[in-house]
Amino acid sequence: MRCVITLAMVGSLTLSACAQAPGQVEASYVSPSTYAGRNCNQLMEERNEIVSRVNSLTAQQQKSADNDALATGVALILFWPAAFALAATKDNATALSAAKGNYDAVTTRMRTMGCKLPPEPAPGTTPTKA
Repeated sequence: MRCVITLAMVGSLTLSACAQAPGQVEASYVSPSTYAGRNCNQLMEERNEIVSRVNSLTAQQQKSADNDALATGVALILFWPAAFALAATKDNATALSAAKGNYDAVTTRMRTMGCKLPPEPAPGTTPTKA
């Protein structure tokens, strides 16, 4: 009985501490008016910087999610103290959400102004530089 309770506690700890997969991180809302007063070239430069940031944060978030999944598996199957390793991973979900929101805002602003946009990435992929 103690073993079941211990496993339940470890399971709840590990599930609450896991980093989200980057594809599950939703964009936070950023108003397109944030980018008012900029011409199409400036918006494209800003968009490219945001894309680089999104790509970097996505890679970091994926690494954290993968590490958390590994630690969870080890904790649940082999060695429950490994669950404490979950607290050591860095979760970039908030920064990634903000970067995705800025990407959406600058893209919306560019469409509103009639700026030329590069093709949109395929669903489930990360945007790339133009």
